[in-house]
Amino acid sequence: MPPEISTSFSDRTGQQNAASVQTERHAKSRWSHQILTFLMVMGPGLIVMVADNDAGAVSTYTEAGAKYGTSLLCLLIFLLPCTYFIQEMVVRLGIATGEGHAALIYKRFGKSWGLFSLVDLLLVNFFTLVTEFAAISLAMTKLGIDPRISVPVSCFGLVLLVSLANFRSWERFSLVLCALNLVWIVIAFKLAPSPRSVIHDTFLPPIPSNGITNDLVFMVIAIVGTTIAPWQLFFQQSCIADKKLRFTDVKMARIDTLLGAVFVVIFAASMMLIGNSLRVRGISYIDPAQMASELGRHVSPIIKDSLLLLMVNAAVLGAVAISLSSSWAYGEVKGWSSSLQSSYKDAPAFYGFFAISVCAAGAIVLIPGAPLQLIILSVQVLAGIMLPSAIIFLQLLLNDKELLGDFANKPWNNWINWTLIALLFGLSMTLALQVILPNLLPHQ
Repeated sequence: MPPEISTSFSDRTGQQNAASVQTERHAKSRWSHQILTFLMVMGPGLIVMVADNDAGAVSTYTEAGAKYGTSLLCLLIFLLPCTYFIQEMVVRLGIATGEGHAALIYKRFGKSWGLFSLVDLLLVNFFTLVTEFAAISLAMTKLGIDPRISVPVSCFGLVLLVSLANFRSWERFSLVLCALNLVWIVIAFKLAPSPRSVIHDTFLPPIPSNGITNDLVFMVIAIVGTTIAPWQLFFQQSCIADKKLRFTDVKMARIDTLLGAVFVVIFAASMMLIGNSLRVRGISYIDPAQMASELGRHVSPIIKDSLLLLMVNAAVLGAVAISLSSSWAYGEVKGWSSSLQSSYKDAPAFYGFFAISVCAAGAIVLIPGAPLQLIILSVQVLAGIMLPSAIIFLQLLLNDKELLGDFANKPWNNWINWTLIALLFGLSMTLALQVILPNLLPHQ
């Protein structure tokens, strides 16, 4: 090869290698930037989803598994996209407006509809908060701690956490509680039937042995009510507004929400499989704490303690998120300073409302003879009944082009959302018919 050709070839090769190295560095830099951006945006979506697997969800999912085995796993496959599409609308609404959900309803629909929405939210949230402390009471009793100690200490701890921590500290603490839910998967893997059986029943569900009964319909509505709850709409939008996410954060906020939706379904399926292990052993289901004790006796004491602590973890995470959604919503409507970025001195009414809600709910749980398991399941059904009206407000807001501009719903969004609303209304009407005509369907 002539020297001049060799030199030219060598120069070109060097240039190509330099360009390749530069491109690789640019790609790595871009990926690093994307990861760092996601870590900064991450939080509201994961927390709202995983917190929805609260004490009521633990009770509902494990009871579904204990009564119907793996036949209701298919319902979670349907609820995965439903959950994501609903909360994705909240992401767009929160980022585009920078305001909470309650404040927007008051502004766009007037005081009457705003009051209706707020009262519904506060009512369901308060009784849901009662279920969180009921679960703490049940679980800690099984661990040998008197509810008169565990419930007040839990109330005090939650108030202290929210009052003294800033937004970032609260968010990090909540994400740690979310991560602890991975233990559900570990326990389910140990107790579940063969993977082939689980996959088969998820996509080709067997018909329950007793057919379609009142109890089955009640359970289906309870699962829908606990997987997609009205408080989630208010919580995530207020959280996004409080975190001050921007238009450039929409993509990462959507990923955050999608990951949360996937995890919440995986954790829910794990709870169903753990409940199913009770059914396989022929043990009657009373409540999650009793389930943990029975499995501890038949499998391992470690299983018992782990399940009871997971119950407490779910209840704490749910209690914080639900009570914050109420405080944010009420504070927005009242015009208070309603932000975790503010100190207690700067927002005393906001933190005071949070403290009163938490302490009042804990006090109800300490009433002797309160039917805790009935309250837990009934609240999920109540949430399922109220959900359609909450989503209608959300849907109308997302079609307000004056408010959202390019962030407004596309035609395909509307087709999906109105279909979901119709299905949810159908479930609500079914439950109403059950109440009016109790003999419409056979009981189990």
